[in-house]
Amino acid sequence: MERWVLYAFLSMFFAGFTSVIAKMGLSGISGDLGLAVRTCFVFVFVLMFAAVVVPIDQVKTLTRSNLIWLGLSGVTTAFSWVFYYKAIKMGEVSTVALIDKGSVVVALILAAVILHEVLTPAKLIGCGLIVAGLLVIARGQ
Repeated sequence: MERWVLYAFLSMFFAGFTSVIAKMGLSGISGDLGLAVRTCFVFVFVLMFAAVVVPIDQVKTLTRSNLIWLGLSGVTTAFSWVFYYKAIKMGEVSTVALIDKGSVVVALILAAVILHEVLTPAKLIGCGLIVAGLLVIARGQ
């Protein structure tokens, strides 16, 4: 198995825990406050992680383009988190998390259009199954 596949599965595993743990942490507080607290922890952890694993000379290789695109990614992440926390505060984590995974469909389309990634039959079938699952969830609510 290639290393990136392992990383993707580890990401999936921790993301699954994240939603359930976050819902528990929102008890008695707003989703907005919960998100702010969580984001502070993420910020500190990621800075500590980077301090350990990123060579200092690599910081010099950052370009204006890197900063713009990563900044935009940060903004879209923030919007995603804001609405995700509002959703898990009000709804069931199991349903919200499933709907949130519809982001795979958005990523697949954008990757094809913007990055010119190839849409293989396997990706299209997987995408179709995700859309079908989203329709099942939407009708069950």
